[in-house]
Amino acid sequence: MMHFVPLFLVCILSLPAFQATELTKCKVSHAIKDIDGYQGISLLEWACVLFHTSGYDTQAVVNDNGSTEYGLFQISDRFWCKSSEFPESENICGISCDKLLDDELDDDIACAKKILAIKGIGYWKAYKPMCSEKLEQWRCEKP
Repeated sequence: MMHFVPLFLVCILSLPAFQATELTKCKVSHAIKDIDGYQGISLLEWACVLFHTSGYDTQAVVNDNGSTEYGLFQISDRFWCKSSEFPESENICGISCDKLLDDELDDDIACAKKILAIKGIGYWKAYKPMCSEKLEQWRCEKP
């Protein structure tokens, strides 16, 4: 029994943790730096939009008028990603919605760029009332 406890602890500690990652303003700015300036939207604007959209939570899931929005960018399964809850989705981004819930943001950013190109920043409802001016508070001094 004595050997079982240490072995059990080693196994538990070596398993990858799967939990929601709530990022900070600086971590978000660093993680999404590749989208800075795309379609004229700055990192300051994105920091604001993502805070008001998902609370910087990479695993945020919100039900919204018959569809579900996923991840940091709150991307809807109605048009942009494929989910079992909304199988008739157009899946414009060509991605499973579940992939938008991990900490790997490259696919989220690629989808967000498609949304920007097609719908513009207005897709994110927080932009106009909260993130279109007075953005200095969203500046990050360090990554």
